[in-house]
Amino acid sequence: MRRISTLLLLCTFALLPALAAARDGDIDKVNGAVRVEAGQQAGNVSSVNGAVYVGDGATVREASTVNGAVELGDRTQATAVDTVNGSITLGEASKVSGEVSAVNGSIRLARGAEVGGKLGNVNGAIVLHAAHVAGGLSTVSGDITVGENSRVEGGILVDKQHGWFNFNSRKPVVVIGPHAVVQGTLEFRREVELKVSDSAQIGPVKGATVEKFSGATP
Repeated sequence: MRRISTLLLLCTFALLPALAAARDGDIDKVNGAVRVEAGQQAGNVSSVNGAVYVGDGATVREASTVNGAVELGDRTQATAVDTVNGSITLGEASKVSGEVSAVNGSIRLARGAEVGGKLGNVNGAIVLHAAHVAGGLSTVSGDITVGENSRVEGGILVDKQHGWFNFNSRKPVVVIGPHAVVQGTLEFRREVELKVSDSAQIGPVKGATVEKFSGATP
């Protein structure tokens, strides 16, 4: 009887790390996609050489991957999202309380999406569709479109390129759409094309000349 009790105790201690991991709800994978189903909750969700999909209405802590895309469905919630060599998509009315970042990948926010921290990449387009970013936008070589009725606090930064291997002679195009609002400084440390709707509101501009346009697009 005592031997059985000892074995049970040892088994319980052996299972504690697994139980803790299950309780935390973290999901890690190598060479494969990770999926959080609609309406579910999870901890940190990550992959190497695979995409991360978070279904509609699901909640996670951090969603991240290397060599893969991150896609958040409609009405999802997360604390942070990041990827290296992949795109990021936030669905309608999704909310990320912290930062959203990509290296060598586009970032797209659907209508009503919100980001509480900074949003930025090195290469790839940044597109906001009636979305809100509280911590500012940044890129080096990507185009930026702050679409109609979008709002950005914290300004916009297009940084200069560092290192010969990052050299891209193409000028990034920055568009601030109709009724969009960008609070804070729009700073450009390399040459860009800056096109601003005549119904948009922007902060001070440093390093570029504003080209005004009427209508839905330049």
